[in-house]
Amino acid sequence: MRVLVTGGAGFIGSHVVEALTERGHKAVVFDVRVDPTADVRDAEAVGRALVGVDAVCHQAAMVGLGTGFEDAPDYVSHNDLGTAVLLAAMARAEVRHLVLAGSMVVYGEGRYACPSHGAVRPGPRAVPDLAAGRFEPRCPECGGDLVPGLVGEDAPADPRNVYAATKLTQEHLAAAWARSTGAGVVALRYHNVYGPRMPRDTPYAGVASFFRSSLARGEAPRVYEDGGQRRDFVHVRDVAAANVAALEAGSAEGTLTAYNTGSGEPRTVGELACALASAHGGPQPVVTGEYRLGDVRHITADSSRLRAELGWRPRVAFEEGMREFAAGA
Repeated sequence: MRVLVTGGAGFIGSHVVEALTERGHKAVVFDVRVDPTADVRDAEAVGRALVGVDAVCHQAAMVGLGTGFEDAPDYVSHNDLGTAVLLAAMARAEVRHLVLAGSMVVYGEGRYACPSHGAVRPGPRAVPDLAAGRFEPRCPECGGDLVPGLVGEDAPADPRNVYAATKLTQEHLAAAWARSTGAGVVALRYHNVYGPRMPRDTPYAGVASFFRSSLARGEAPRVYEDGGQRRDFVHVRDVAAANVAALEAGSAEGTLTAYNTGSGEPRTVGELACALASAHGGPQPVVTGEYRLGDVRHITADSSRLRAELGWRPRVAFEEGMREFAAGA
């Protein structure tokens, strides 16, 4: 299979290219890092790249929380306009198979249960609560304590920041394209991906990268809130393998099928910082109590559908991945 990989020279995309090649596929890299004209917002460039292609793995995107809402036009341009241009070009070229790099951020806060009111969805956390160190969402019915759980793919979307909104829009655009053309889309909703080639020293990087950069400078990782935020840290090679599994399995015509893509082992941000610090040899993390608006408290999802339907399994254990990542790979 000849597969166009947008963002194929980037962090996740480069691993997807390697995984495809190992499986005997031909990966075609489309990325401004290697060719300044390879912009997914350029219809002519995308059209040329699609010649002879059987499927597309769309990894190109602007990621992370960024520096503030002023970034919104750039996020929309890169993520949503870029996706729309790509899909229009795929319709013209009659390329009917797409794997989309989605994100668990489309859910907003994760799943919660109240002992008195069952499953509930708390609203955005209030600034006065965050400033006072009250980080846990409360039951919207009684104000009581909540127990976080795993989110399934059928949970309602509730994006809480600009990046999340653009990732949800990408899915909506892809679903509309599938219905219009009879094509098939798989959206892999990535959890917190880490591993070799992860961007560093940029406000658009992930928390694991921030921590490793601090350690490389001999500084203690600075952990926001109280470090109790639950996430699912999944290794980039496992995410690349999920992309290959989705491409090889195909998808139902005229539809978008979403799969949560995580390790299945929720960890706290504090645990991540401690694991990296220990693997690196210190210094130990500092819990700051600081917070970022737009961050959610807990988001971990159930990835069992991906395992059951595509036969995918994560292979890189958390401890092994942390040792590799701390070593600077």
